[in-house]
Amino acid sequence: MPTIRPIADLRDTSKISDLCYKKNEPIFITKNGSGHLVIMSMDTYDKQLGLLDIYRKLGAAESQIEEGVPLLNGDDVFKRLKAKHGE
Repeated sequence: MPTIRPIADLRDTSKISDLCYKKNEPIFITKNGSGHLVIMSMDTYDKQLGLLDIYRKLGAAESQIEEGVPLLNGDDVFKRLKAKHGE
C-alpha cells in the first residue's frame, strides 16, 4: 500500500526523511487532495534507476531476439570472461 501524506507534512522534514528511509519506497505528497509530488530516499532512487536500467536492457535484448540477432552461448561467454579477467 503506498504511503500518501499531505503537503503540510513537509514542514517536519526530519519526520518525512525518516519515513522515506523506513519505507524504502516513494512517498506520495498530496496538495488539496490531489497528487502533487513524489519523494524518496537516495537509496530508493538508486534502486529505481537500477531497475529502470535492467528493464531497458531486457527490452533491447527482446528486440534483438525478434530481429533475429544470433544468441550467444552462455558457456562461451563465461570462458571469454575468465580468459580476459582471469580466475
